[in-house]
Amino acid sequence: MLRDITLGQFFPGKTVVHSLDPRTKLVLTVVYITALFLASGVFGYTLMLAVLITGIALSRIKLGVVLRGLRPILIIIMFTVVLNIFFVRGENVLVEYHFIIITQEGLFTALFMASRLIMLIVGTFLLTYTTSPIALTDGLERILSPLKRIKLPIHELAMMMSIALRFIPTIIEETDKTMSAQKARGADFETGGLIKRANAIMPLIIPLFISAFRRADELATAMESRCYHGGEGRTRMKVLKAATRDYYALVCGAVLIVAIVMLGRVEIWGL
Repeated sequence: MLRDITLGQFFPGKTVVHSLDPRTKLVLTVVYITALFLASGVFGYTLMLAVLITGIALSRIKLGVVLRGLRPILIIIMFTVVLNIFFVRGENVLVEYHFIIITQEGLFTALFMASRLIMLIVGTFLLTYTTSPIALTDGLERILSPLKRIKLPIHELAMMMSIALRFIPTIIEETDKTMSAQKARGADFETGGLIKRANAIMPLIIPLFISAFRRADELATAMESRCYHGGEGRTRMKVLKAATRDYYALVCGAVLIVAIVMLGRVEIWGL
């Protein structure tokens, strides 16, 4: 299960999505998330699904990788579905047994919420799949650079986010190794109830904390030995430059927002 967590992994490639400027991909991700929350009804969610499938196809990320990244959150998705089915009330009652009431509106809401959650996660993962941590840091820093005028440490914040994303796979691998070592010593993480499993996981926390602090100390020492002093006076080997394809992509993002808003009005008017 731990190896299924793909957040923070970068899959190099020479596709159209990979070649986009990281600033463009960050803006498009925000646009995608905004459009996803503005979407309503079958037509809106169908359009967002088409956009997501197009993005995956253009990035040439294997479908198995995308589906594997969803496995760790299946419990959250199922929990969301159950909550909406049993707690959303409506006029069209399908099942009524004592205190259990299932309505047509509840089923539709559960379906839309699950779809929104899945598309939100996959669309966000697509950003890290196609953008290296260094490029992501540079793009985020350039976008937030106007905030430097009010003395906000933009470079340090972007670097911390990049390091956090970079070390997610490392921490997952370290957790998997620690679990394998404890299983070899007789630890059981797979049987028993929820409380027993939680108690079995507790011995993992201390070794992981020690390992994380050790890696953080080693990273800080390595950065200091290379005379790293933050963003002041720092130069870049690759200067970010927007190309024609980036402007086309931004136009497509604007068109998506307009289309979602128009489809929402169509749903409201009942056309």
